[in-house]
Amino acid sequence: MAIQRTFSIIKPDATKRNLTGKIIAKFEEAGLRVVASKRIQLSLAQAQAFYAVHKERPFYDELCEYMISEPVVVQVLEGENAIAKNREVMGATNPADAAEGTIRKEFALSVGENSVHGSDAPETAAEEIAFFFSGIELVG
Repeated sequence: MAIQRTFSIIKPDATKRNLTGKIIAKFEEAGLRVVASKRIQLSLAQAQAFYAVHKERPFYDELCEYMISEPVVVQVLEGENAIAKNREVMGATNPADAAEGTIRKEFALSVGENSVHGSDAPETAAEEIAFFFSGIELVG
């Protein structure tokens, strides 16, 4: 297995409920290490640019409004098979379908307010990391 980096967002519903530390603990307990992290308030333009891949979908505007509703925590996680591990720890998008012990099963409020985002592939991870972090911010 290879050491990878992946991108993660702790979403507005989780930051509003002060769950940041509990969510980060779940990542760390799973063997992922936070190598970059910052709490930010997304602008509408940033949310629209980040989620541009979904622009034609009916939920796009609602998603962008949700993502600017409260601060978020953007992170780079590193570890063995980090992309797959992160997605395993997050759980299914729909919290009703998520496995016990996953972040979404434990903390998500709904399919839309599902507490976390994680990259789905190495290419996506690289793009999403570069969207929020410069090289100098990524410490090993």
